Amino acid sequence: MSRLVKLAATAVVTAAAFLPASPNGALAADGTIILGAAVSETGKYSTNGKHTTNGYNLAVERVNSKGGVKIGDKSYDLKIIYYDDESTPARGAQLAERLINQDGVKFLLGPYSSGLTKAIAPVTEKYGIPMVEGNGASRSLFAQGYKYIFAVLSTSEKYLSSAITLAAEQAKKDGREPQSLKVAGAFENDPFSQDVRAGVIDDAASYGMQVVIDDKLPKELNDMSATLTKVRALRPDILVVSGHSKGAATAVRQIAEQKIDVPMLAMTHCDSADIIGKFGADAEYTLCASQWAPTLSYRDDWFGSAADYARDFEAKFGYSPPYQAAESSASVLTFVDAFQRAGSLDPNKVRDALAATKMQTFYGNIDFDETGKNIAKPMVLFQVQNGQYVVVAPTKWADGKLIYPRPKWSDR
Repeated sequence: MSRLVKLAATAVVTAAAFLPASPNGALAADGTIILGAAVSETGKYSTNGKHTTNGYNLAVERVNSKGGVKIGDKSYDLKIIYYDDESTPARGAQLAERLINQDGVKFLLGPYSSGLTKAIAPVTEKYGIPMVEGNGASRSLFAQGYKYIFAVLSTSEKYLSSAITLAAEQAKKDGREPQSLKVAGAFENDPFSQDVRAGVIDDAASYGMQVVIDDKLPKELNDMSATLTKVRALRPDILVVSGHSKGAATAVRQIAEQKIDVPMLAMTHCDSADIIGKFGADAEYTLCASQWAPTLSYRDDWFGSAADYARDFEAKFGYSPPYQAAESSASVLTFVDAFQRAGSLDPNKVRDALAATKMQTFYGNIDFDETGKNIAKPMVLFQVQNGQYVVVAPTKWADGKLIYPRPKWSDR
């Protein structure tokens, strides 16, 4: 299946790459709107790069199958030119320049990761090229005064805030004051995870919780032994981990190997790391931050409900969609909405239409503030229960009850 998907994506890229760009807004001679994307096919982000391109491709296929983009009395298909950024920021910036200056692309979709997005954003800003992205969550991206970047996802400081809130709620239910809780954190030394850390530290401080471990880990997060030794000794009430897919896999594996008991464990990137598929019972009771879940009640005219999207994605690609795919599809739909409301493919008019976006997609509500952040969509928190991801927070969308505390390894 993966080979067929890759071949299909390559065919789209090859077809798009040889279509001549025109000065009236990346319209090919046959009436096709060309989008550009530098995404990680190789390197450390290749797994999530695949999810990103699959999300983009599914949305393009769906839009084209339902009549394309309507601008005035004309309809246009979408196509994407892809390049492999090799999971390297400098390469991503170079490819953004190539897409704009050589391929004539007027509209960019984002790469995977905050680091790559940070590298590309100055390029799109320099040339006045709108970029809609769903995989660069670092809050520092939106403190630079950029006018051409728009992010459909919740920003990174919010990723694990729901876990701290959940721990506080649980403490109250147990007759404890939230300020009595001890928090341990392990965060990869990259822009995304350090922003996650900042949100955790701020949220813990708001409850008066004590942060007893605050570890900054190497970018290639292969070993957490030193952190886990401290967890065993200091016995925190909650351990939070952020380190992309590799960090999530490392944490689940080593916590199980070392039989580390902690009442609450929360982390990012569980689904993209496939912790259930890779670790089975060892992943049970882990709390997982997510931008999206198929059980949410959002819907749109392109895919229908969140559950409909999940069904269609799995039918095409052979696996359940992680949120990285869903937010990538939503990025394409956001561009489509802006094109149609702008009634034009002039980049500045499309940029202004993006800034005025207020819409709902299967992925969630989208409403950009003046910095380009989406202020209309909260995070959700899964817990792994019986080999399934079950939404347990926020309470409004919970479809299961939190299992707390995590059973000790000796009792499993």
